[in-house]
Amino acid sequence: MFAVDHAATALLIKRRYPSVSMVPLLVSVQAMELAWVGLNYLGVERTTTEPAVRSVADIHLSYMPFSHSVATAVAAALCAWLIVEKGLGRAALGRAIGIGIVSHLVLDLVTHAPDIAVWPGSPLPALGLGLYNRAPMWGFALEMVYGVFCWWMYRRSGSLLAVIVLGNLANVSLFSAAIPGPEQFLAGHPLAVVTLVLAQIVTTLALIGWLANSSDAPAEAVI
Repeated sequence: MFAVDHAATALLIKRRYPSVSMVPLLVSVQAMELAWVGLNYLGVERTTTEPAVRSVADIHLSYMPFSHSVATAVAAALCAWLIVEKGLGRAALGRAIGIGIVSHLVLDLVTHAPDIAVWPGSPLPALGLGLYNRAPMWGFALEMVYGVFCWWMYRRSGSLLAVIVLGNLANVSLFSAAIPGPEQFLAGHPLAVVTLVLAQIVTTLALIGWLANSSDAPAEAVI
């Protein structure tokens, strides 16, 4: 799933845990992706592209067993929950962070090609329903509907809705080879893919966090 809809997930968690600040929620929903960015820059994990990139199906998350595996996501969520709730005595915060971390895994399993390992080094087949490869426009529609649902559940603010809708529309060319877009320039430049993802993460987290904390939003507690 693309960055804007992962960020929108923080709105759902905020609705369930209104006393928790948006900041840890936003970080938690993108913790796996931020780890992926860092590990790609370090050369530990690897992204590749086809000679020509016309859609997201031409970008391959070839090796990411540490940032994106079922075991590491669940372990990270459990560790965060135990440290924050049991260690620091912050029950709501610990549960919210744990849910945020796992949410990223669940959403990626729905949309990704089979590129998510069960655990690092697992001999079992990688997981992923493959919407991006098999039915990319259905994937786009699902992401748009999910993002709007997150907005609807949290608060029907026009500014938040605009960010979510426009954030999804900005990616539409990645879902259809028939729609030209800047993705053609990513061919053969895997770190450019990583940098683009990082830029989307930072931008969407900042915008959704800012708008969720705007004056018309429900009051929230400090961590």
